[in-house]
Amino acid sequence: MESTNDIAAKPAADRPTTLGTLRESGYSPKTLREEMRANLIAKIRSGERLFPGVVGYDQTVIPQIENAILAGQDIILLGERGQAKTRIARSLTTLLDEVVPVVAGSEINDDPFAPVSRFAKDLIAEQGDATPIEWLPRERRYGEKLATPDTTIADLIGEVDPIKVAEGRYLSDELTISYGLIPRTNRGVFILNELPDLAERIQVGLLNIMEERDVQIRGYKIQLPLDVLVVASANPEDYTNRGRIITPLKDRYGSQIRTHYPETIELEVEIMGQEAARFAEDGLAVDTPQFMRELIAEITHQARASGDISQRSGVSVRMSIANFESVVANATRRAIRLDERQAAPRISDLAAVLASTTGKIELETMGEVRDEQVVDRLIQNAIVSTFNRYFSVRQFEALVQAFENGLNVESSDMMPSMDYVHQVSHLDGVREGIDKLGVGNNPPAIAAAVEFILEGLHLNRRLNKAARESAGGSVRYHR
Repeated sequence: MESTNDIAAKPAADRPTTLGTLRESGYSPKTLREEMRANLIAKIRSGERLFPGVVGYDQTVIPQIENAILAGQDIILLGERGQAKTRIARSLTTLLDEVVPVVAGSEINDDPFAPVSRFAKDLIAEQGDATPIEWLPRERRYGEKLATPDTTIADLIGEVDPIKVAEGRYLSDELTISYGLIPRTNRGVFILNELPDLAERIQVGLLNIMEERDVQIRGYKIQLPLDVLVVASANPEDYTNRGRIITPLKDRYGSQIRTHYPETIELEVEIMGQEAARFAEDGLAVDTPQFMRELIAEITHQARASGDISQRSGVSVRMSIANFESVVANATRRAIRLDERQAAPRISDLAAVLASTTGKIELETMGEVRDEQVVDRLIQNAIVSTFNRYFSVRQFEALVQAFENGLNVESSDMMPSMDYVHQVSHLDGVREGIDKLGVGNNPPAIAAAVEFILEGLHLNRRLNKAARESAGGSVRYHR
């Protein structure tokens, strides 16, 4: 007896092409939930990661998803924006077999051994073992729809095709139906994003297809026992306020799984590094020191705790990713203009996050505080928090004393890296701080470390800082 994996391993030309040869191969069909359950068990036993690229959910969300699949339940993923809900849902297709047999020409992926559409039933009744079959790959067993208030029954379930009626069929004839997205995802995974935005009457139609296993179109009821896993996503704010899910449909979902943002700075940094856009820099090496990565992630964590920012809609991980990209871009631009071959983001580059932050936060009280003020506070708090994780201000007493004795240090986002090396890196306390930050002998990274130390001391009220308007936006640290 051949399994689906045995058949999938064969060249396409060697696979069964008719119902008869499929039957002779000993192929044993499985329902969608049996198939996903078996593949999940195999992944767990082999130690294979279920959701590659999804970070921070190993002890929280993923075990609940595994339970839902093992129990054969439909799933609602409930969480704020930017919590990998859609990525998780799409990754469920990795639990599907590589290929499955379907009746050739079927619009809804009919199982040759258990057809559900009138077309497939009639074809098998007419041709028997000669019925042609096709092999459907897993990537074609996935459907997705963003729910909007104007989503219709026709979009999700189907509509009567007037051309087929004009050909002489009765309205009640299943063959007059032009199927929607869900039937066309039969034997697969269908994702419905932002479910609460779906009109209640459309939710009723969805309930019928999930629970009653029938389709109701224009008053005609047709039995259509689809084999589909319906995964929905929702934002908690919409789930409770702007929209809602009708109780019978909510009850139909076996598992409601709450997602969350990265719980630590380390996890946020890992996601940033994984998701940020990468480009091949021609002759330019860009290196972002770890403390700068942590600082950028800290800005997002500060935003998630800020009273100035609405927490109902959340602060997406996309903000960390976009901020990281913006800061790297600013460092790259400086290196290009200064004809430097190496680049590293530094504190003066953080001004670039204004553009990538303001579009991703919603202020709690519009008009009372400006976006720029909120972002500036986030940056300052993030610098203090990150600095205090690495250092104690007491370890820079010798450096502060040098400022007391008249030392002044210039800083600018367009200052060459070597200027920092010459100005400050040799002073007492600075070299130890640079070494602790682990930037090595890379001049741009040393410049980043120097700016970080100086700004950390300033925000901890050990140094003063004055802007020099006539010097292109540069600042001067002093006592």
